[in-house]
Amino acid sequence: MWIGKRKADLGAGLAGPLKSRAWRFIDGSSPLNRANALRRASILFIHLEIEVLRVGRPVKALPQPVCDYCGARAVLVRGGDEHYPYRDDHGPLWLCTACEAWIGIHARSTRNVPVGRLADAALRDAKSRLHDVLEPLVAGKVRRDRVNPFEARARAIRWVAEELGFDPLPASIHHLSLEQCEQSIAHVEAFIAQRRPTAPDER
Repeated sequence: MWIGKRKADLGAGLAGPLKSRAWRFIDGSSPLNRANALRRASILFIHLEIEVLRVGRPVKALPQPVCDYCGARAVLVRGGDEHYPYRDDHGPLWLCTACEAWIGIHARSTRNVPVGRLADAALRDAKSRLHDVLEPLVAGKVRRDRVNPFEARARAIRWVAEELGFDPLPASIHHLSLEQCEQSIAHVEAFIAQRRPTAPDER
């Protein structure tokens, strides 16, 4: 029953030579004993399935981002490349050389998926300032809820985005525009100022 099912599952579209060898083992025409034939046939079926998965499922096109500033397609650069913007190796980047805008990729991505939108100097500076102004809230979240800093920072970004009505909600700080970063910085600074106790000489 198992052998018949495997034949039905793999009968269509398999490579000719491997298919013929598998049928020969299963149909009993091989001089090998039945147990050895079944073992070898199962190995062949595994190779056939791998081949079907490799050939039958086309790999999606590389996610090549477009520069928001000039509309050109970014190019992937790595440490040591001529146009790589950092002296040290910070991992692969999507780069628009004309606008000097770039963005990193997800750490575990096998297809170089960008973590967000390309950022020029002004946007990179705004993201850095937003990151800094959020740190007191992030540190408090880590102490209070015992979450890691990455999770605390992601929640802080989502909170600010919801407070300001950003649509769609950004997946991370790297999806924010320059205007959204500036709005977020102002909102967080005002929020922290309201919570700060008033000094005696300021009353």
